[in-house]
Amino acid sequence: MKYLIVGLGNVGGDYEGTRHNIGFDVVDYLAEEAGVAFELDSQAFVARMKFKGRQLILIKPTTYMNLSGKAVRHWMTKENITLDRVLVLLDDLNLPLGRLRMRAKGSDGGHNGLKNIQEMLGRTDYPRLRIGIGNEFSKGRQVNYVLGAWSDAELKLLPELMKRSADAVKQFCSIGLARAMNVVNTFKDDSSTE
Repeated sequence: MKYLIVGLGNVGGDYEGTRHNIGFDVVDYLAEEAGVAFELDSQAFVARMKFKGRQLILIKPTTYMNLSGKAVRHWMTKENITLDRVLVLLDDLNLPLGRLRMRAKGSDGGHNGLKNIQEMLGRTDYPRLRIGIGNEFSKGRQVNYVLGAWSDAELKLLPELMKRSADAVKQFCSIGLARAMNVVNTFKDDSSTE
């Protein structure tokens, strides 16, 4: 059973360590944990890992955020993966930093990566994991915030956020979307209840 796990972000050193690249960071975390490496392939950096008998194909599109849908469509077709086995990981300004929300479908919410995926696939009913990056910016500074580097305080929270996001991906692949949504979306920000 194959799954396509799509981390959204932008390639290049200028974008590393920015809030907008958290999708890339989570698939990097998964690959590192599994001891697999990314290789440049058609329209994406690709790594393959196994989890509980399932094959996870991790991709980081090289098309830049605004054209993410090209890479998603290409890899779905190439690997013959149906939409219900695709999970898109992205940053979300509308969620507080650290909050995760898994959804079966929805609007693009102003996110250019999702907007392009929707255009390329012609539908909005694909699973996605929204990763909260907060919205601590002044009016008109959204782009600077999203493309900005994490603050020192935020960096301290990232290891736990990476782990929880990676766990959410594994739950999606092992227990299915409905049950994974139940686990991920009801998580309380209290480590003692995990």
